[in-house]
Amino acid sequence: MSAEPSVIPSRKPLDGFSCGSMLVLCALWGFQQVAIKSAVAEMSPVFQVGIRSALAAVLVTLVMIFRRENLSLRDGTLRPGLLVGLLFGGEFLAVSMGLNYTTAGHMAVFLYTAPVFTVLGIHWVSHEERMNRKQWLGVAVAFAGIVTAFSGSFFAPGGKNLLLGDALGILGGILWAATTLAIRGSRLSETPATKTLRYQLGGAGVMLLLYAWLSGKTAATTWTPKLGANLVFQTLVVAFASYLYWFWLLRKYLASRLSVFSFLTPIFGITFGVVLLKEPLDPKFVIGALLVLVGIGIVNRR
Repeated sequence: MSAEPSVIPSRKPLDGFSCGSMLVLCALWGFQQVAIKSAVAEMSPVFQVGIRSALAAVLVTLVMIFRRENLSLRDGTLRPGLLVGLLFGGEFLAVSMGLNYTTAGHMAVFLYTAPVFTVLGIHWVSHEERMNRKQWLGVAVAFAGIVTAFSGSFFAPGGKNLLLGDALGILGGILWAATTLAIRGSRLSETPATKTLRYQLGGAGVMLLLYAWLSGKTAATTWTPKLGANLVFQTLVVAFASYLYWFWLLRKYLASRLSVFSFLTPIFGITFGVVLLKEPLDPKFVIGALLVLVGIGIVNRR
């Protein structure tokens, strides 16, 4: 979800179809950390995300060919595209490494601090998008939530590992925000979403597969039907179909209204982690997560 596509402002308010679609998408995005975490015994998270990103990039390219879209790299998008690919790959490298240490629920919350960092970045790079007092309040609430949620790991069993994983989750959120800012400040903001998504997925695929190979992560793989089904789900449903469907919704409906639903993603992530992976819930983390969600909501209100 790091792409910030160039879309025609939507004319349609939300209806039952769009609301139902966003609930499904948020559930899928919240579930992806759980899907990665559940297959750690068979394949390292870095290798998983590398494979799914590379395969999804191929699928996006096939869609572009089918639509007869411009595949040329000489349209002024190559340099920003490479930067966006590196940032997107860095985001998921942080997420993949972090899931070795922290829970899927923690990762879902800390990764979705990205809107806060995006707003902070835009405030400093764009004079046209200065933050108002309410948005500064939202940033303060969100950061208070981060500190509160982070503090719960100090006293939890294996606290040092949790802290490292949580920190990598926040780093992932920062890199997600940097990806958004790089897109908005370059020619990619005027490029079809499929091309931007191809840069992101392709960059992430190359970076993560190379890292997995150099670090020996590819050798520690046990191929099973469960792992195969998991990778098919991550590739086809999450990395390919859900992102393209999100961009389609952005072209049809009010983007600001759709974005509000994304606040449900961390909640789905926490819920799936507790129910499916039996992950513990620390009271400080719950309070901090709620503060983060409230802060993000305030930041995105106009």
